[in-house]
Amino acid sequence: MIKRLFPILVWLPKYKKKYLAGDLSAGITAGVMLIPQGMAYAMIAGLPPVYGLYAALMPQIVYALMGTSAHLAVGPVAMDSLLVAAGLGTLAISGIDHYIAMAIVLALFMGTIQLVLGLLKMGFLVNFLSKPVISGFTSAAALIIGFSQFNHLLGIELERTSKFHLTLNTIFNSLSQINGYALGIGLLGILLLVIFKKINTRIPSALLVVVLGILAVYYFKLDTYGIQIVGEIPSGLPAFEVPSISLSALSELFPIALTLALIAFMEAVSLAKAIQTKHGYEVNPNQELIALGVANITGSFFKSYATTGSFSRTAVVDLSGGKTGLTGLIGAGIVGCTLLFLTPLFYYLPNAILAAIILVAVVNLVDVRYPKTLFKNTKDEFYLLLITFLLTLFVGIIEGILFGTLLALLLLVYRTSKPHMAVLGKIKGTAYFKNITRFEDDIEHEPSVLVLRFDAQLYFGNKDFFKTEVSRHLTNVNPLPKTIILKAEPINYIDSSALFMLENVIIDLKKQGITVLFSEVIGPTRDIIKNSKLIEIIGRDNFFVNTIDAYNFALHKTPKTKLQEKISLQTKQNET
Repeated sequence: MIKRLFPILVWLPKYKKKYLAGDLSAGITAGVMLIPQGMAYAMIAGLPPVYGLYAALMPQIVYALMGTSAHLAVGPVAMDSLLVAAGLGTLAISGIDHYIAMAIVLALFMGTIQLVLGLLKMGFLVNFLSKPVISGFTSAAALIIGFSQFNHLLGIELERTSKFHLTLNTIFNSLSQINGYALGIGLLGILLLVIFKKINTRIPSALLVVVLGILAVYYFKLDTYGIQIVGEIPSGLPAFEVPSISLSALSELFPIALTLALIAFMEAVSLAKAIQTKHGYEVNPNQELIALGVANITGSFFKSYATTGSFSRTAVVDLSGGKTGLTGLIGAGIVGCTLLFLTPLFYYLPNAILAAIILVAVVNLVDVRYPKTLFKNTKDEFYLLLITFLLTLFVGIIEGILFGTLLALLLLVYRTSKPHMAVLGKIKGTAYFKNITRFEDDIEHEPSVLVLRFDAQLYFGNKDFFKTEVSRHLTNVNPLPKTIILKAEPINYIDSSALFMLENVIIDLKKQGITVLFSEVIGPTRDIIKNSKLIEIIGRDNFFVNTIDAYNFALHKTPKTKLQEKISLQTKQNET
């Protein structure tokens, strides 16, 4: 149990010396990269830059102890920072101190939700966040994040909002107030970041640009020309402090915390699973929930806001040769040393450079290729992506992801309410049964037998569709068939409403002189039928292992063998 909760107890005793060089390289590189990123992302969240460093400290340490990924780099990220700003921006918060306190409580609440979900083994919930919804949400959020930094890039005052059109309107109204020095140093920062990245992705480009920006402001006294600088950053490690919590705050923060908990988990586990395939180890989603939850809870006691896995830093850990969770501990050590000794060096850091780092980072979040693919192949999912994108962009961050998820679930319900039902025919000279519309020239024509395949579970949402489709297929044939064979392999579940419908349909068909046979019924569905009175209405002799057996029985009354009899009715209760 202890080893399951703390995977470090499994891998640390097996640690090999040959791993150390890679772990040191990856840990130092990611840690150095995290310093400017953390400060920049804290600005997105509406927090002082130092809180990005606080968020880069304890969560990394806790995840290194409890996480199941050897490469996932945990800390502040752009997306979650935006969600923090968007969520807290809707609340009546007065003053920066109250805002900081609420951001820390939000991290505690979010972590608690993740921990509870992990303990309840609810990691599967992330599957309800479909790729079109995430893609639309992420692209819109990237645009919002990018344009929210134009106040620092242009040296102007912008009203804080998560609505894209309001930000654009404010920018256009403030064009006359642009600070040319801020714009120049910001554009130069973007150019250098792009150049360094093209030269070598392992170069700590963000840190180099930060150093150059600080030197430029210091030596050329650019702060006297109206360039906004970070200013004094408190030095020292964050002290242990219990977040101040009120019941009213919890009720206000719950929808934000739940959204953050799921989005953060989705980001982290998708990254971890992508890396695990390359390195041949297994990531446990439920343990990841627990690790991220405890990381956020612990971090909140040390002034951290919401954290999760970072795409860019995880990629750096992988490329730099990281092998174990030791990289996270080394990265946290780099951040800790910075807080203890190096914060005065960031006094002259221009905000325009932090804005440049954010803008370069979020460009990769805008996905154009995937929507194009959806538009060509699956129009309904393209429109789902587009609606999520537009809602996130113009209505709100949280509204976009929640309503997009709801639309995805409604689309799923709609699809399952009208699934595919095929009329099958026997391919000449074989035992195969295929859709007659696809293999029209190869099908044996036998009017006395109608073979149907229903490609979904049977439940209250599609029971009437099933009944209607059976009636429609009977209406289209003359004379009526003597036997209907239901090839039931795709039916993995039948609920009580569908059972009642089947009972009535089969009774009505019997009255018309039509026998109903079931073939290829899978185990879970056999259990459901066996435990209902449907088994007697269908008749125990009318279940078959293969469709060809049912077909031969319908035509020639070919008897089943004892083995076929046993398999066709085998249920969990009589398995040995």
